[in-house]
Amino acid sequence: MAKRDYYEILEVNQNASDTEIKKAYRKLALKCHPDKNPGDSEAEERFKELSEAYAVLSDGQKRALYDQYGHAGVDQQSGGFSSGGFGGAPFEDLFGDIFGDIFGGGGGGSRRGGGRRGDDLRYNLTINFEEAAFGLETKIQVPRHQPCETCDGSGAKPGTSAETCRTCSGNGQVRFQQGFFSLTRTCPDCNGEGKKISDPCKDCRGTGLTRGQKTLSLKIPPGVESGIRLKMNGEGEPGAKGGPAGDLYVVITVKDHPIFQREGNDLICEIPISFPQAALGCELEAPTLEGKVKLKVPAGTQSGKIFKLAGKGIPVLQGYGRGDELVIVRVETPTSLTSRQKELLSEFAKEAGEDIHPMGKSFFDKVKELFD
Repeated sequence: MAKRDYYEILEVNQNASDTEIKKAYRKLALKCHPDKNPGDSEAEERFKELSEAYAVLSDGQKRALYDQYGHAGVDQQSGGFSSGGFGGAPFEDLFGDIFGDIFGGGGGGSRRGGGRRGDDLRYNLTINFEEAAFGLETKIQVPRHQPCETCDGSGAKPGTSAETCRTCSGNGQVRFQQGFFSLTRTCPDCNGEGKKISDPCKDCRGTGLTRGQKTLSLKIPPGVESGIRLKMNGEGEPGAKGGPAGDLYVVITVKDHPIFQREGNDLICEIPISFPQAALGCELEAPTLEGKVKLKVPAGTQSGKIFKLAGKGIPVLQGYGRGDELVIVRVETPTSLTSRQKELLSEFAKEAGEDIHPMGKSFFDKVKELFD
């Protein structure tokens, strides 16, 4: 069964900070920890899943690989997660920094009045089998927002500018008293921006952004497969008020091939041959992703025999070497025979006797030994 997305497991988005990931893991892991749910196999599996997700997303290097290539980027490195324990996520992490989280010791939040990071975008790209095997460079057109050309992204009508909010005096927050405590909250008039646009730009309606498309060059490495995600930093939605842009995730779908099937880095190819070819031996032209190669089939080859073409498979993603091509020969039984062909086969059967099917003879000898 395909693994679930690690961000989905921890119930955080792909922009989550390390602090947010830790808090999410601690909250969810406490609910389904085996010590709190003795004998509950579902809780145990859920806890393992959480621990695996946290072990990857809490490690900067592993998280970068996962963001770039999905599960394929970390499965080859991780070596799996242990069935017991926490898979690299110590139990102390469930409680570490808890008071700092409550009383403001941790970071990760945006500063008031500061820029906001843009949203991430997803682009679905379908490529053919050969392109996935050997990689390619292509161009994609991504629909997204871009700074308004009329107001240069300010949101204000040309010739005007945003004014300092009078309610919060540009702070983006207002302070109020509640009992013994002095509390702050986001300014309701400027929504925490600290400025207000009294005369908005007509083209972007004060947002500073308009809808458009951007053409991007994309390099797809050899060996990708369906489900792989390629991350393009800073190519998502633009940030607000000077904030950084989000990222673009290109999700790859690979078309099926009419001849080949893929298993890991190996290729599977089935070639039909006739009974005379199998019995007498022959030389075939076996297809590969780079053209045809000669394949010698020895006399007496049985249906289902596998021949290996070393190094003719899929290149290893972000690695070295290639898989193999496995050619499976299938002996076909003719479905329509002429009278002459039937006559010749009958003569052949009489001449060969029991030697015509040595494997069958061996099988029935074993059956006889069992039941006699």
